[in-house]
Amino acid sequence: MPQKSEPQSIGLVSCQSAEFTEPLTLLSGQVLAPYHLVYETYGKLNASHSNAVLICHALNASHHVAGHYANDPGNTGWWDNMVGPGKPVDTNQFFVIGVNNLGSCFGSTGPASINPASGVPYGASFPVVTVEDWVNAQALLADRLGIQSFAAVMGGSLGGMQAMQWSIAYPERVKNAVIIASTPKLSAQNIAFNEVARRAIVNDPDFHGGNYYAKNTVPKLGLSIARMIGHITYLSDDDMAEKFGRQLRGSENYKFGFDVEFEIESYLRYQGEKFSTYFDANTYLLITRALDYFDPAKNDQGDLSKALSSITAKNLLVSFTTDWRFPPERSREIVEALLAQKKSVTYAEIDAPHGHDAFLMDDPRYHQLVASFFERIATEVQP
Repeated sequence: MPQKSEPQSIGLVSCQSAEFTEPLTLLSGQVLAPYHLVYETYGKLNASHSNAVLICHALNASHHVAGHYANDPGNTGWWDNMVGPGKPVDTNQFFVIGVNNLGSCFGSTGPASINPASGVPYGASFPVVTVEDWVNAQALLADRLGIQSFAAVMGGSLGGMQAMQWSIAYPERVKNAVIIASTPKLSAQNIAFNEVARRAIVNDPDFHGGNYYAKNTVPKLGLSIARMIGHITYLSDDDMAEKFGRQLRGSENYKFGFDVEFEIESYLRYQGEKFSTYFDANTYLLITRALDYFDPAKNDQGDLSKALSSITAKNLLVSFTTDWRFPPERSREIVEALLAQKKSVTYAEIDAPHGHDAFLMDDPRYHQLVASFFERIATEVQP
């Protein structure tokens, strides 16, 4: 095993695209063809193709996991603090792959892509996609890259759902699953938050039934509100209080409803407006619905332990005490279901103040735990 180096940036990266002409049958029964997947890779695939690690992204992320682009040096990968030389997922040891999921707006085939049957963007006609569909498409990309099994499949939040689904659907292809700040299914409250966000988008007069591309417009107001709603659920009350408290931007003006007075209002509006400039509204609708649908136990009468019975991977699960979107008890449900089937499980509950977003932060206890897990994996990888 190579000596672990000091953590450093992976540096310049570039994306690649894989084209697929064979029809992909989705869980809904709809068929997508042709389609393409955009992805990035970091590190080198070893001779036995046994050191590959798949990173699955969450709602508003993409294939751009680490490093930066030559023409956009400020666009650093969303998990750059986790993946790279000397980092917890060490690219001196592992060949890391980030894949942009179908339905996304960051390069893979999605609602803004041209429908070959009509010659115009899919828009609202893009088929519904699920976590299961994403994993099946990722498996086809792995086949294309000559990877028969992954040393690990890893993700946080919605990415953790994909890591779990990989272990269920392709047990022989996953040696280790790393599931961070995730859940076996959404609670009714979580589905409710998603629905309010979706209503904000579809009721925007610029939405045009999802076919706003033809109108040369964007439902920015709806997207902005959707992002504000989502962002509130990603932060903890303590984190908000520490960052903003009840601080006013100026003096109280007692004007009715319209002016920004509190710093937290200014922050949320900024985040929402920024999001509306780069994210696609139809993608937001698709991905939040995929979150809602995911429930691996639904075909086993709600018995999660039975649903996980085929898993052969060793599992690392991490939760964060202040994450009220996917709280620790949801991770413990997965842990208990795995233990009931006598599966290998490592579980940690990290006391961190950042809420759901903690999985993206630099907490040293969290990073050391992941690093130790991957150091063990590295010792088991064939040359």
